[in-house]
Amino acid sequence: MKALLSVSDKSGLVEFAQGLHAHAVKLIASGGTARALATAGLPVMTVEDFTNSPEILGGRVKTLHPRIHGGILARATTEDQADLSRIGSDYIDIVVANLYPFQKTVANPSVTLAEAIEDIDIGGVTLIRAAAKNHARTTIVCDPADYATVLADLDHAKRVSDKTRTLFALKAFAHTAEYDAAIRDYLAHAQPDSGDDVTLKLHKVQGLRYGENPHQTATLYRVGDAPAYGPLGGRILQGKELSYNNLLDLDAAWRAAQQFTDQAIVIVKHLSPCGIASGANQPDMFAAALACDPISAFGGVIALNRELTAETVRAFGDLFIECIAAPSYSAEAISLLAKRKNCRVVQISSSPAGEPVEYRSITGGILAQSADHGDPDGTHYKTVSAAQPDAAQLRTLHFAMMCAQHVKSNAIVFARQHSDGVLATVGIGGGQPNRVDCVRIARQRAGDAARGAVMASDAFFPFPDGVQEAIAGGIVAIVQTGGSVRDAESIAAADAQGVVMVTTGVRHFRH
Repeated sequence: MKALLSVSDKSGLVEFAQGLHAHAVKLIASGGTARALATAGLPVMTVEDFTNSPEILGGRVKTLHPRIHGGILARATTEDQADLSRIGSDYIDIVVANLYPFQKTVANPSVTLAEAIEDIDIGGVTLIRAAAKNHARTTIVCDPADYATVLADLDHAKRVSDKTRTLFALKAFAHTAEYDAAIRDYLAHAQPDSGDDVTLKLHKVQGLRYGENPHQTATLYRVGDAPAYGPLGGRILQGKELSYNNLLDLDAAWRAAQQFTDQAIVIVKHLSPCGIASGANQPDMFAAALACDPISAFGGVIALNRELTAETVRAFGDLFIECIAAPSYSAEAISLLAKRKNCRVVQISSSPAGEPVEYRSITGGILAQSADHGDPDGTHYKTVSAAQPDAAQLRTLHFAMMCAQHVKSNAIVFARQHSDGVLATVGIGGGQPNRVDCVRIARQRAGDAARGAVMASDAFFPFPDGVQEAIAGGIVAIVQTGGSVRDAESIAAADAQGVVMVTTGVRHFRH
């Protein structure tokens, strides 16, 4: 049995080669790989000796030779054996190859195009693809983490199993596909007119018990080149694995919490915020967020953008909470949460910027858009009513609009500043086909708390009825995008009752 080794990542190489040698596998290696094995005292034949052909072009061509690829691709047939004999080659049974670190090279902002080009692996990719193609006989090992599996197979049966060869072939083709995609993306970025295709790389994080419903299968993937991590880039500190629905709700809550630079807490149920608060005192914030819609909060998820304190956990009382996400937890908070056996606790590093691109699937396609991270720089809150907002109202209007951004359109948020300084939602309406119904829902949820509160709308009012409904509930200031052909009617409705109206010119739909 023969093995060809040609690796850029030499972690675990010598130990693996020693294991192969112990099983009487003859070693063939190229360049630096051969030197590393020889230095370790292992008997190794260089590629040059196997092919009787030197490296050329400064190392660009080492393993691209018929004796190498014939040995890898040959089938166990009389005809293929005759061809190998004719060119002076022999079967190569195991190929150990990994690639020049192109992704790591181009991650350096100072790398030149010429330097990047030299880190495009040719021989390694060809070795991997050839061995993967012929996996019925040849074993491809492209990940040092798999060395132990090969040695275990050899220990057990003196051969690499059919199952291992097949799984490693699948892994190899995924590896070269990702590698080629990284090269294409890098070169395309350097050539803006290179086309509109996008390479979307998905890496499996874990299988899920089921999808939205028990009869649906589901899997969690991560996007891009980031190292492997758990759900939402975090880790579960307590509780069962997150379900499909848990992940959706937790993502919605986490995105909303990260939108705020001040301390914030968000409660989400079925992808809809049912309470958001911001302030200095965390337990008071939770109480205010919960008061917005305590019925919907039952069985919801909670996200914070600061460390969760023990005082806040005590403030949870007996509320049933599915999941909690925070960047950190005090030791006492962890101890208290441990008593909530059915509550999943997730720690996620803060990421105020969020993901730059959002993807959503539709029938037969994928939609991509730049993420909405709030009002763009230069957004101007323009007072269009006769009444002028005071500083407290303006601050609350900004808060309300930030909250509206995370509510399903047509989003309506009633909010107020409490006597303790906490800013909080008091009524939320969204996800209805018409805006005035969303105002009615927010007004109903708020009840008496609507009196003296402010309202944010994620888009303009097409008719004045939504404004009139809010004012009837006690709203004293309104922020909306403006831009309707009937803006004058909405402004007139506000002026008739001495209500403040501010426009932003920025829409925040979330379908």
